[in-house]
Amino acid sequence: MIKAVIFDMDGVLLDTESICDKTWELAAKKMNVVTTADIVNECRGTNKEDSLRIIKRILGQDFDAEGFMKLTSEFFHQIEFSTGIPIMPFAKEILEYLRPKYKLALASSTHRTAVTRQLTNAGLISYFDTITTGDQVVHSKPDPEIYRMACESIGVLPEECIAIEDSPNGIKSAHAAGLSVIMIPDRIAPTPEVTALCCNVFEHLDGVKKVL
Repeated sequence: MIKAVIFDMDGVLLDTESICDKTWELAAKKMNVVTTADIVNECRGTNKEDSLRIIKRILGQDFDAEGFMKLTSEFFHQIEFSTGIPIMPFAKEILEYLRPKYKLALASSTHRTAVTRQLTNAGLISYFDTITTGDQVVHSKPDPEIYRMACESIGVLPEECIAIEDSPNGIKSAHAAGLSVIMIPDRIAPTPEVTALCCNVFEHLDGVKKVL
């Protein structure tokens, strides 16, 4: 029996991924380096520390990955505070639908300060019983640590939870932790490998009502 639903934030509830893509383009141009969709996609769903390791592995250990990530963060803040972060389609509606029926938690690789600020500004933070963030874990997604911690935070076993994710890293993390997973694709289309780890794949969040 499902007792809780655990959400990812970026690309599921908030349209931060399109902003991130823009910040990577701006930072790459400023540092005169070529980044590819493969690099960006491998970093989706990971925390800052793991993103730094991925960037250095691909672009070289001598590459100033810290400077690059600092630039992306600065560009992100400029966009966030000038235009705001759009809410993903049906995000508020699905939270209102699920709140009376299940415990709700968040498992985001983003730092808690940003998660709290962004969810508050979007008017979504009050829906969640607990929030687990990337700065609380040693290993970010696709490692299962963050989902195991999120389950513990609400006192529910992994097999009693459903995760709602958009990225392969997030899906692998939740699946490895023992949760059932619903994928709502954002920037990365589902592959057969990723789909096999999911119990359902829906185009938008309102599809969740079909199974919960």
